[in-house]
Amino acid sequence: MSTIKNHVQLIGNVGQEPVITNLESGKKVARFSLATNEHYKNADGEKQTETTWHTIVTWGKSAEIIEKYAGKGKELGISGKLKSRSYEAEDGGTRYVTEIVADEILLLGVKPN
Repeated sequence: MSTIKNHVQLIGNVGQEPVITNLESGKKVARFSLATNEHYKNADGEKQTETTWHTIVTWGKSAEIIEKYAGKGKELGISGKLKSRSYEAEDGGTRYVTEIVADEILLLGVKPN
């Protein structure tokens, strides 16, 4: 079990067009949202869907794959780890963010014609 520490695997759909940043070092970073859905029946037996949104960050070759192949709505499988950070907002307040840093990307869904 020691190899399972801080490991995340998700399958979901890209929520909006990924934002690709080219760093001065020549490396790329991609940031995008991923929606995962959970289906269940409520107390009345009606089918319900609960959507959870995740912020995904990926670097290098994985970022290039996202840039080239993963637009809004594309189904992806990702594997990575949780990373939390804080920053100072424009209003002077501290904001906290938890992101998934993806190191593996799997393109799913139907191939385009």
